[in-house]
Amino acid sequence: MIQTDTNYMLPYRPRRLRKNVFLRNLVKETELNIKNFIYPIFIVEGENVEQEIQSLPGLYRYSKDKVAEEVKRAVQDGIQGVLLFGIPDKKDEMASSAYDENGVVQQAVKAIKNAVPDILVITDVCLCEYTNHGHCGIVKDGQVLNDESLSLIAKTALSQVQAGADMVAPSDMMDGRVGVIRETLDDAGYSDIPIMSYSAKYASALYNPFREAANNAPHFGDRLSYQLDPANAKEALREVELDMEEGADIIMIKPAIGYLDIIYRVKETFNCPVAAYSVSGEYAIVKAAVKQGLLDEKRTVLEFMTGIKRAGADIIITYYARQIAKWL
Repeated sequence: MIQTDTNYMLPYRPRRLRKNVFLRNLVKETELNIKNFIYPIFIVEGENVEQEIQSLPGLYRYSKDKVAEEVKRAVQDGIQGVLLFGIPDKKDEMASSAYDENGVVQQAVKAIKNAVPDILVITDVCLCEYTNHGHCGIVKDGQVLNDESLSLIAKTALSQVQAGADMVAPSDMMDGRVGVIRETLDDAGYSDIPIMSYSAKYASALYNPFREAANNAPHFGDRLSYQLDPANAKEALREVELDMEEGADIIMIKPAIGYLDIIYRVKETFNCPVAAYSVSGEYAIVKAAVKQGLLDEKRTVLEFMTGIKRAGADIIITYYARQIAKWL
């Protein structure tokens, strides 16, 4: 016991282990490791394209030749995995560019694998970037059709794997798509390809910068009929359970910062590999505040990432990945 001026005897002083950096490091409970970060990249058609994204300062859209160079730079920084989003020139009602063997993502995967064979290439599987209406499935009479969309989503995943993708990440939130993708890949001889499912993808206001970057905002209505209501947590657990039963290998929660409770509950409930996507709006908010001199960028980003990891995420997808690699 320690006698204080108020005659209260302190049984323990927690500040003892915060006294200097060596003691703080000794008892640190959560450690960031660049091996657990995934770097998202936007791919466009053409050649020699490196176009800065207005809504995401410091990030670019790359053509297949330029993306190979960017991935090489990322690997030099310590990045071990990338997540690719395609932005095609051609869009139509059936999202035909999504599953074209010469599509924008398929060509990018081949270029990256030729340049950096050992990098983990994950491909986003969705139709919204490829449809002329901007929704994540086939539309008829103003309705996004679930079951009719599944075969095209699975066809997209298969074409990306045939191009060389190491993992597919379905983000459409159609019911049953994980099972159809798993069956399609297995039947084609790709039973070893893992699926990272956007199982708890919320209908968030924080996607707007991404929609500008990928040119995939819906041309009518919204995505509330298939993405999760931000008010619901139990529903997210049901979605996760269904995806795992259908064959998902990694469960993703998106966005991250506003959904730390979901990350925690999923990890505690299922004890499965959990990914968290720190989305475009989270990146843009920090960038805007830093530009105004309101926040220290490095401290803020690392604090956010530590919170995501502490909540239970094994994998963090963030546009800050390359910068974090340099900081760490």
